[in-house]
Amino acid sequence: MITVHLKYEIDPDPDRVADFEEYGRRWVGLVNRFGGDHHGYFLPSEGDSDIAYALFSFPSLAAYEQYRIDSATDPECQEAFELARRTGCIRRYERRFLRPLE
Repeated sequence: MITVHLKYEIDPDPDRVADFEEYGRRWVGLVNRFGGDHHGYFLPSEGDSDIAYALFSFPSLAAYEQYRIDSATDPECQEAFELARRTGCIRRYERRFLRPLE
């Protein structure tokens, strides 16, 4: 199994946070549809107001890579990407690959 950890720097403006929440809601369903297991998005509560996280897993790195290929041409995925581009709710992000300690 491979778990993807995403750290987002988001725009803390309340309207942009709402846009990011919509972006996250879309991706939870999309990742699951592509065979992953989305563990959720985690938004600022206390502390940093512009940092959010997401975690999702795939059975293997190969399955994750196939998801990346397939999502690049999927209309719903493209709509989600366009939402983030259009609103500017995501300033930048970092992606890490983790493995569980069994």
